[in-house]
Amino acid sequence: MLSLLRISCIKPHLLRHPPIPPQKLRRPRFRSLTKPQSFSSCSNSQRSINGSNNCEERLKGGGGGDDGFWIYNTMSRKKELFVPKVEGKVGMYVCGVTPYDFSHIGHARAYVTFDVLYRYLDYVGYDVYYVRNFTDVDDKIIARASQLGEDPICLSRRFCDEFLQDMVHLHCLSPSVQPRVSDHIPQIIDMIKKIVDNGFGYQLDEDVYFSVDGFPDYGRLSGRKLEDNRPGERVAVDSRKRNPADFALWKAAKKGEPFWESPWGPGRPGWHIECSAMSAAYLGYSFDIHGGGMDLMFPHHENEIAQSCATCCESNVSYWVHNGFVTVDSEKMSKSLGNFFTIRQVIELYHPLALRLFLLGTHYRSSINYSDVLLDIASERIFYIYQTLHDCEEALQQANQTSEDASIPDDINNCTSKLQEEFSTSMSDDLHTPVVLSALSEPLKNINDLIHTRKGRKQHLRIESLTALEKTIRRVLDVLGLMPWAYIEILQQLREKALKRAKLTEADVLQKIEDRATARKNKEYEKSDAIRKELAALGITLMDNPEGTTWRPAVPVPLQEKLIAVT
Repeated sequence: MLSLLRISCIKPHLLRHPPIPPQKLRRPRFRSLTKPQSFSSCSNSQRSINGSNNCEERLKGGGGGDDGFWIYNTMSRKKELFVPKVEGKVGMYVCGVTPYDFSHIGHARAYVTFDVLYRYLDYVGYDVYYVRNFTDVDDKIIARASQLGEDPICLSRRFCDEFLQDMVHLHCLSPSVQPRVSDHIPQIIDMIKKIVDNGFGYQLDEDVYFSVDGFPDYGRLSGRKLEDNRPGERVAVDSRKRNPADFALWKAAKKGEPFWESPWGPGRPGWHIECSAMSAAYLGYSFDIHGGGMDLMFPHHENEIAQSCATCCESNVSYWVHNGFVTVDSEKMSKSLGNFFTIRQVIELYHPLALRLFLLGTHYRSSINYSDVLLDIASERIFYIYQTLHDCEEALQQANQTSEDASIPDDINNCTSKLQEEFSTSMSDDLHTPVVLSALSEPLKNINDLIHTRKGRKQHLRIESLTALEKTIRRVLDVLGLMPWAYIEILQQLREKALKRAKLTEADVLQKIEDRATARKNKEYEKSDAIRKELAALGITLMDNPEGTTWRPAVPVPLQEKLIAVT
């Protein structure tokens, strides 16, 4: 058993994590809405509920398409025109991970979703202050640390670092700030004191609970009624509580657990109070967007609303945004069910950008079913995108000229305009990324025609056309977080992943290509076809051209047949 760990809340700096090295990824511009703060008193105006919206105040939209940016608000259960509280600025809080293990692709989906929202808001001109926390003090961390014989804070720091590395792999931009619970104990204690002073909390021995009976709007976000809540269902059973649904604000210290001094005795925060305190510390009590996975809607976000409103009568979040589940065999993927795949496990065999493309191929609010077939399809598709753009880049370099001339053929002009229009329309309609990805097909085909067909190579204003197409596609990919540093580098990495899945080496494939060439030369066509089919079954497609035979990753034929069978 770990020795009792005593951490003073008076010296939170002792727990501060070392600064994170700057990432190479582009950071959107932003200006802080507020600095971390202690909680001030609220006015005596009528208590408002987080997420309550006055549509008449939102007639004038912000950026986005011609009709503004519309986003689905879980609170109102409909799409609403996005209008920030402060013109030109957006405050966004997204619930982060509890770092006790490697993150799974359910986490990847959530943070890719909000990364796209972050990028898009920046693209349409907002200064975004994006807060994503680490819940580095939690029951799960303590239990895992006890199993490993490790200090809980050290364990959580280690998995925070691992998570950040996963986000770099997935091309997720670093948020504006990433606060940790262990650095914000004074703010949390201050909030709990206000909740108790306002009559919404009560003390039992050295524990403090929130009284849901005192908050009549409890359940508004999730649509659940108090009588529907069953004791023990994500809320600890404690016979001392006034209502079985009451939840912990402060937990008394137990042997072997980290604790901080407080007015109620040594202990640590409950799960839900942490996000209420940190969102208020960095964004104030009233801000624009609060996001997270659909599984956080109840009880976590429901409890956040109750706590924040109990602390401050002016607490209000304009838009509650939730992403759908990742499922396996139509069942939610989660660590508790044991049916999860970590991000590390997936990117061992598939490129992180293929995983990102796979996640963006389904609308963020819909469930997405995980399967190797769909990841193989995403891998093949992203290879095609980058190969096309690489070929375009080489063609432009060989032409030794670039052109910003607006004079391009009508068909190319229509093509780029159509892509830009579909991008603008689809993204402004609740981030409809699947439509955007589909819209890339025609511009990519036009690039390939201009480069690889006899007619295309002779087309008037060919270089100008390639320049316009590549520029428009690149802009779209950048907002989606799919723009790589160098096409050739990513293409090689995609090939390496395909070889790993096929359990082959580059030398193995080249030898097969040589054997096939020899067979064809000797007119042993049956043998040459067998080699092609053998490689195709492993996800390696051979391509013959005047310069010889090359190969590219593809969906293995057995998986293609499996997909056809189920559809």
